[in-house]
This record gives sequence, structure tokens and C-alpha cells, in this order.
Amino acid sequence: MAVQKLPLAKALNESLRKALETDPKVLIMGLDVGKLGGVFRITDGLQKDFGEDRVIDTPLAESGIVGTAIGLALRGYRPVVEIQFDGFVFPAYDQIVSQLAKMRARSLGTVKMPIVIRIPYGGGIGAVEHHSESPESLFAHVAGLKVVTPANSNDAYWMLQQAIQSDDPVIFFEPKRRYWDKGEVDTEAIPGELHKARVAREGTDLTLVAYGPMVKTCLEVAEAAAEEGKSIEVVDLRSISPLDFDTIQASVEKTRRLVVVHEAPVFFGSGAEIAARITERCFYHLEAPVLRVGGYHAPYPPARLEEEYLPGLDRVLDAVDRSLAY
Repeated sequence: MAVQKLPLAKALNESLRKALETDPKVLIMGLDVGKLGGVFRITDGLQKDFGEDRVIDTPLAESGIVGTAIGLALRGYRPVVEIQFDGFVFPAYDQIVSQLAKMRARSLGTVKMPIVIRIPYGGGIGAVEHHSESPESLFAHVAGLKVVTPANSNDAYWMLQQAIQSDDPVIFFEPKRRYWDKGEVDTEAIPGELHKARVAREGTDLTLVAYGPMVKTCLEVAEAAAEEGKSIEVVDLRSISPLDFDTIQASVEKTRRLVVVHEAPVFFGSGAEIAARITERCFYHLEAPVLRVGGYHAPYPPARLEEEYLPGLDRVLDAVDRSLAY
């Protein structure tokens, strides 16, 4: 069947399976991705079906994993690297920023870097620091990298396919708290361009912009606001770099109000760039300042405090009310 209901994690698994079947140059690399199938079982069953030469268990050395992937890409392969948790990517940050992001420009476009780095990110699973962080803005700031994140199963399936087919390096952030959320996946109909935002819910009074794990939260906010007669439009960014400012602008010119939501700290977060750019583009359309809702500028807290740290329904609704009060 073309359309089936799958958890987001299973959609990623099916997408990787499809990529391995379609292109013999696609490889999967990472800690425990083979026999174990990954900590979150995203690669479950793939080594058994495709062999140890294509689904490769690596040592615990993120810098070495990404460095090896760069070498493989130079030889024509398309490595898909799994970083086990968001906070574990930093030993590889030097390789990603100093080498991976720059090689295409350094070679005047003659060298391709078709590498996907998959990173489970965000909180909401009762884990500790290094397992619950949202470092996406650190990568979005680096020229030469594409940064994307799906919010539902269908996008997870197709966006990973598109990322693997890209000749540029893609940092693929997976919202781990949504791994078990089920959604319809149409394996025959591509939902759109990889870096194009989508309007997840139409509205007229205010625009909520979010991505990854916060899209579901914003849709719940819009549902709650509708009970009070407020019409909220929800835009799912899908791509953080490049950013689809045109879709955001079109929405804001209609609703005249904008609230940006993400789990990452508000300070120097991606919401700051969106707020600045939309203020430049839509100054005479705005009826209220652009507001941001996100995590606090503090290290990720112990699990028992994460619900206080993460933006939830109440904090987003409060920002909606403040914007509408102008």
C-alpha cells in the first residue's frame, strides 16, 4: 500500500531501507547502528538485510565517524551518519565545520559532499544533559551546511530521502520525543521541496512558526485558541537553513502577528533570525512585536525539571494572548 500509518521512527527506518535498496553507494555508519539497530531502533534490521559493509558499527569516536564519512564521500559514496544523541555531536564539530561544510566551496564546486548526519534532538523523554539538547542554531550558522527537521512521519520518510540524494551535507535533526507519534506516510507522493515550509493549519488572527517537536505543540495551541474564537495559523518550517522566509512573510502579511516557538534557548536561537528578518520584511504589516517562546539560556536541567524548562501549551498560549492584546 502506498499510504500507511507509521510511527515517525519507523518512517525513518523505511526511508533508510529504500535508500539502501535504490543506491548501492548509500552507507549507514554509527555507534550501535548495526546489530543493535540503534538506541532508538531507527536502523533496526538493516544490517541483517544489507550486510556489515553497508550498515557499519563504528567505534565510539564521533570525530572519526564523520572524518571517515568525508573520505568515503570523496570516493563517491553517500554516507548516512548517526550521532547517538544531540550532545554527542560536539567531538565531531571540528570535522563538520572545518572540513565538511567547506569542501564544496573550497573546490569551487567540483567536490561533492553528499553526507547526511542524523541527530536525535530535543527533550521530553526524561533524559539528562547531552541527551536532550537542541543545538540546531550552531549548525544553521555555518555556511555550507543544510539543516532540516521533520515534524511528522510523512516528512520524516521523504525529507530523509531528499537529504540523502542531496550533493551538499545535510544535518538531519530528528525530534526524538515524536519518534513514537504515528502519522500517515504516502510512499508514492513527495510532499514538496526539502527546504520549503508548509502551512500546517490555516488561520487569520496570528501566525505560529515552529519546527520539529514544537509543531505538534503549536497545533494543540491553535486547537485550544479556536475554542476561544481565535484563528491561529501554524507554519511548519521543516528547514532551518536555508529558511523559507517567503512562506512566513505571506502568512504574517495575512495575520499581522507572529510568535516563533522552538525548544532551543531563545537567546541567539533561530527564532531571533526569523524575528529580525520578518520585522525587516513586514514592518508596516505588523500589529504587534514578533514574540519568541523557547528554552531558557541555561544548561539542560535534570529530568524532573524539564517540563518547566521546555515551552509547553501554557507558555505558547500566553505569548499568543500577549500578541493579540496589542
